Amino acid sequence: MFVDNHTFRDYIQTSIGPSTPTIGHSECGLIFDFVDGRLPKRYSSRKELKKIAVDFSRRNKMDGDLLGQFLLEVDRLKSLGTLSDQEILKKAWKEMCKSQGAGTKWAFAPSR
Repeated sequence: MFVDNHTFRDYIQTSIGPSTPTIGHSECGLIFDFVDGRLPKRYSSRKELKKIAVDFSRRNKMDGDLLGQFLLEVDRLKSLGTLSDQEILKKAWKEMCKSQGAGTKWAFAPSR
């Protein structure tokens, strides 16, 4: 469980306030919302997130050029430092669809 000092304190926006104290787990990167009961968000390292993005692109049969653009967008969004993995992948996917004029060409379902 949460032993050996692998927890950290954080503040998240919840229904009771914009800065509600909570905890996260440093080994898995999850931050817990005990107030609203929402699922934890994952914040991977840049390297882990790129692996997830490559897996996503393979499942959706992106070609090499499109994969490169997708990874650049993932990297750009990760640099903002404020988004969870899922939010980054969704925004990058939507940006790729918009830039390619593809609408919702790919199915979004990142593996974990």
